[in-house]
Amino acid sequence: MKRLLLSLCFFIFITTYSRAQGLHTIKGRTIDTASTTLLSGTSIAVLNAKDSTLVKFTRAAENGSFELTGIKNGKFILLVSYPKYADFVDHFTLDSTTQVKDYGKINLTGMAKILADVIIKGNRTAIKIKGDTTEFDPKAYNIEPNSKVEDLIKQFPGFQIDKDGKITAQGKSVPKVLVDGEEFFGDDPTLVTKNLRADMVESVQLYDKASDQASFTGIDDGEKTKTLNIKLKEDKKNGYFGKVQGGYGTKDFYQGQGMFNKFWGKKKFSAYGILGNNGTVGLGWDDRDKYGGSGGLTMSDDGGMYFSSGSDDFDSYDGQYNGEGLPVARTGGLHFDNKWNKDKESLNTNYKIGSIRVTGNRNSINQNNFSSVIQNNTSDQSFDKDMFRQKLDVMYEIKIDTTLTMKVNVDGALKKSNTSNHFITETTDGNNGFLNSSDRTLSNEVDDQNFNMNVLFTKKLKKKGRTLSLNLNQSINKSNSEGYLNSLNRSLGKVDSLTNQLKANDITNSAFKLNAAYTEPLSKTLTVIINYGLTLMNGKSDRLSFNQSGSGKYDILDTLYSNNFELNQTINQAGAIFNYKKGKTVINFGSKFSGVNFKQDDIYHNKTYVRNFINYMPQASYQYRFSQQKSFRISYNGNTNQPSLDQLQPVRVNDDPYNVVEGNQDLRPSFRSNINANYNAYKVLTNQSVWLSGSYSFTANPIISDVTTDGVGKSTYRYINYNDKMQTNFYLYGQISRKVNTLGEINLGLNANANGSSSYNFITINDNRTLNNTKNYTYSGGINISKYKDKSYSFYTRFGPTYNMSRASIGRNSDGWGWTGYASGNVQLPGKFEISTDAEYQYNGKTQVLTESFERLIWNASVSKKFFKAENLRFSATVNDILNQNIGFNRSANNTTISQSSYTTIRRYLMFSVSWDFSKMGGGIKTQK
Repeated sequence: MKRLLLSLCFFIFITTYSRAQGLHTIKGRTIDTASTTLLSGTSIAVLNAKDSTLVKFTRAAENGSFELTGIKNGKFILLVSYPKYADFVDHFTLDSTTQVKDYGKINLTGMAKILADVIIKGNRTAIKIKGDTTEFDPKAYNIEPNSKVEDLIKQFPGFQIDKDGKITAQGKSVPKVLVDGEEFFGDDPTLVTKNLRADMVESVQLYDKASDQASFTGIDDGEKTKTLNIKLKEDKKNGYFGKVQGGYGTKDFYQGQGMFNKFWGKKKFSAYGILGNNGTVGLGWDDRDKYGGSGGLTMSDDGGMYFSSGSDDFDSYDGQYNGEGLPVARTGGLHFDNKWNKDKESLNTNYKIGSIRVTGNRNSINQNNFSSVIQNNTSDQSFDKDMFRQKLDVMYEIKIDTTLTMKVNVDGALKKSNTSNHFITETTDGNNGFLNSSDRTLSNEVDDQNFNMNVLFTKKLKKKGRTLSLNLNQSINKSNSEGYLNSLNRSLGKVDSLTNQLKANDITNSAFKLNAAYTEPLSKTLTVIINYGLTLMNGKSDRLSFNQSGSGKYDILDTLYSNNFELNQTINQAGAIFNYKKGKTVINFGSKFSGVNFKQDDIYHNKTYVRNFINYMPQASYQYRFSQQKSFRISYNGNTNQPSLDQLQPVRVNDDPYNVVEGNQDLRPSFRSNINANYNAYKVLTNQSVWLSGSYSFTANPIISDVTTDGVGKSTYRYINYNDKMQTNFYLYGQISRKVNTLGEINLGLNANANGSSSYNFITINDNRTLNNTKNYTYSGGINISKYKDKSYSFYTRFGPTYNMSRASIGRNSDGWGWTGYASGNVQLPGKFEISTDAEYQYNGKTQVLTESFERLIWNASVSKKFFKAENLRFSATVNDILNQNIGFNRSANNTTISQSSYTTIRRYLMFSVSWDFSKMGGGIKTQK
């Protein structure tokens, strides 16, 4: 009896204590809804509602029952999971009024037999983080009929797409979009995002694409490209689909577009064509750095120097439309890819052809503030630029056996361009006193030819982890041009120079590169990759200037502005990178060295320049993966930067006699160090994503400009090393987003961005030499809000402030606030009518040197009517730039210069258009006429 009383007292004490501490019990029983079978072994988890962290976990007993005890007061989530059954998720609160939370029977429904009258509480996992890949599930987002991939990825957290289709993800540009891991029209991402249907997509992957060798060895070589991979559903890989669109508007604006895609099995064929004069110059026409450069004599990453096709206005036009001028464009392309022989062989080929012509005017005003000296420069330019280009690329890959693979890439391009530019410039002092003027006309015809071939062999050896790869590359680039320079230049009331010349340039570059990589596992956790590379480069640059003789022919060679260079280089590169991988940790560290033997012959002046140097490229990285949805990475890389040939021995040009560059043979290399860090995390149940990234770089012994400006406004540029100070750059980005259920399931995101730089240069005015320190900083933040309601409405908006700081030690500060914003949305009305609109807002406030603010709102809107059950025929009326504020105006203030420019651009117009989406895909929407 005594023991019984003691036990009863102890039980009462424990119960009272538990209640005082707010401890609770959760229990229930899991049952198959259809068969009433008790589900033993079911996973039951209690999570914190605030951050989804695990509080308690158990498994159901043989009779399906479970009980969790000792849970304190608070808000929680109950997650019940069983293989091949839909999850049961419930949000609940425990307080002093509830001692036991009894769910009773929890009915779980098989994934294959979900009943219509059963409500499953919970969220679909919208994002998964697998290694370095973030994967988005389209089924967790809203997909309208005939919507495109672009409409889908606009809903992803951390993504932005501008009006031209440019994608930014997690604060970084995304230049490459793949389809099922394969390139689709090469480097043209918007051909995928603007044309593939969203309902065809199984998943979307975002990752940093490594080089082919790094992908094979598994060891980071530092070469990364932010990439989207669109994985298609299996039942959407048979059939065809496409789009035809045409429109005509006021002021004779027009646009036409067509695309056809046929998928059958593992084969894909696509064709597209575009024409118009409304600014749609192509779906990503951006080859400015690939098919004919404009940088004169430049240097590659490994230290190699080569001639590019231009060093002045004669070769600078690349055909890209950047919003200035009125364009007329006609572009098209073909694509085919296939896999066969049990996927051992694959082929991917693209052909693109196009022409673009841009005409217009540009007027610029610049003010240079050099302490007590002020110079004002005005420039009026008229231009007419025409370019035609063809490009073909082919990729073939074969898996010779289970250990040996060969991949061949071949591409070639032909480009013809005709340009004409007329400049009228004048420079005055601070009291509007005349200093100099120039009246120049430049015309040029250029033929460019480019060819590249790359062969990669990869071999897995007998020992696990031991590999060998060999990469061979051959490139040939030719550029021939002919043009005329006519200029009249005056200073202080007299003629400085009168030029009437024919310019003829013949430039050829060829390069052969070999790179071998061998990986050796030193232990279960440590691997080393050893690299050796050999590069042989040859270049010829024959630039001729002819004056006009009395007969009217251009047959008198001007030796001062003519030159003929031959360039030969041998580059040997070697290095070793170690890779440590254990558990959640991955570490890379090592370095590469390249020895460059450089020889340049000046044929006209019978001079030879020899230069030998060594480049040093250390690297290291550390990555820790906390979980599948959370990781952190920090990396360092350093590069020796050799002076360019333009800085050492520039080619003399006379297109602008008031801006002259001199060479400096005594230049030494600089060394740049760069540190990068990023953190990302995603919480499934709260749909919360966080991305943080940053970088900091500093350059020792930088190469800086030394500018001397004389009394008539002529500036002479020279480059020197500066040892006393380092140049620095930094970048910070942070973003958090989540779905807020209390606001009607609105997607809400916050972001902050900061970047800046500090650099130096010497400025000499009236024999007074001063060191100038330029600092430019930009701070911005913003909020983005979006919501998609199926068959009703959708909207997306982002806006936020910016603060720019521009400071020069010998000039004036120019600090000021600004605002940027973008909004788009659509409303679906009865009768299959739809109203769509988008607007972009820009505000730049006053600064110390910019005494007036600038504000612009570019607003577009359309009304459309859809037809047929599939809603695939659409008639639209669109007003571009409703407020007529796209006036073609820019202004800026940085360093010692205040700039303002106005230019011809596309303004308000009304366009009527019709578009037809057609398809016949497995399980897809069929076309109706």
